[in-house]
Amino acid sequence: MSFVPSVDLSDFLSEDPKRKQKFIDEIGKAFEEIGFVALGGHFLSDELVDSLYSEIKEFFDLPENVKDGYQIEGIGGQRGYTSFGKEHAKGRKEGDLKEFWHFGQYVEGNSKLDEEYPNNVIVKELPKFNEVGKETYKMLEKTAKYVLRALALHLKLDEYYFDDFIKNGNSILRPIHYPPITSEPKNAVRAAAHGDINLITLLMGAHGKGLQVKNHEGEWVDAIAKPDQLMINVGDMLSRLTNNKLLSTIHQVVNPPKELWGTSRYSVPFFMHPVSEMSLNCLENCVDDEHTKLYTDITAGEFLHERLIELGLIKK
Repeated sequence: MSFVPSVDLSDFLSEDPKRKQKFIDEIGKAFEEIGFVALGGHFLSDELVDSLYSEIKEFFDLPENVKDGYQIEGIGGQRGYTSFGKEHAKGRKEGDLKEFWHFGQYVEGNSKLDEEYPNNVIVKELPKFNEVGKETYKMLEKTAKYVLRALALHLKLDEYYFDDFIKNGNSILRPIHYPPITSEPKNAVRAAAHGDINLITLLMGAHGKGLQVKNHEGEWVDAIAKPDQLMINVGDMLSRLTNNKLLSTIHQVVNPPKELWGTSRYSVPFFMHPVSEMSLNCLENCVDDEHTKLYTDITAGEFLHERLIELGLIKK
C-alpha cells in the first residue's frame, strides 16, 4: 500500500450496522496492509487541541534549568520531563533530536495500580498545564477504546475483549518538541526508525511532512493527516497478540529541509497500553498451519520492561 487510508470513527459509533461494519472492514484492512490509518470523528474538540498546544509550547519554552527540575530519577522517564537527546531508537546509539513530557494514567478504583504507577508531575509554573493534559489524555483514551472494539470484531473476538485490559492501563500521553536544528546533525534524526511498544498509538500533530511509514514493500510513505484527524498505528504488543496479522509498522520522523531547520515541530502521541498482567500470548485464532506461532509467551509488563532497557530509559 502506497498511502495511509482515512476512516471516520462516527461510522463505528452510528446506529447503522452497515456503517459500523464498514469502519471495521476499513480499519482492519488498513492495519493488515500498512499498519497506519488517519482517523476522523474522534473525541478531541478544537478548543481542547488549541489549549493543549498552547500549554506544551509554554512548557518547552521554559528555561532549561526549570525543565530539568521535572526530570524524575529512577522511573525510566515514565512521568515528567525527558531532556533533549536522551532517548534513542532500539539498536541505535544516537539520541533522537527531541525533548518530551509524559502524562500517565489517572487510576480510578484500583489501589494496587495506584501504588504501582508513578504519580503525575505537577508543573508549578503553568496552572492549566496538568488540567489540559488530563482532559486530552481522557479523550484520547476514550477514542482508543472504540478503535480497539472495532479491531476486536475484525479479529473475530468479543467486541469488548480489550475493555478490562485497558481500563486503568499503563498508557502514556507524550507531548514532544523537536527544536530548531542549529548545526548539521551527526547521524541523528528527530525520531529514528522504530516500532511502538504498545497496543495502538494515537498521534496528534501529523499535519505536515516529517512522519514517514515503511510499507510492506520496504518503501517510505509520507503519513500526513488532515487538521481534524489523528494518525493511528499498530504497536508491537498488538503485533505479538495477533501473531503479526496486524503488523506493527516501522516509522520515523525525518529532519526537515535545511531551509526549515529554524522551525520547531510539535507532536503528541498517546501510547495505549494495557495493564501489566495482560497476556500477549498469540491469539489461538491467529495461529494455524499457514501462520505458525511467531512469538514466545509474555505479559505486557514484562515486554514493556524489556523495551525500556533497549531504549536506554532504564538500566538492566
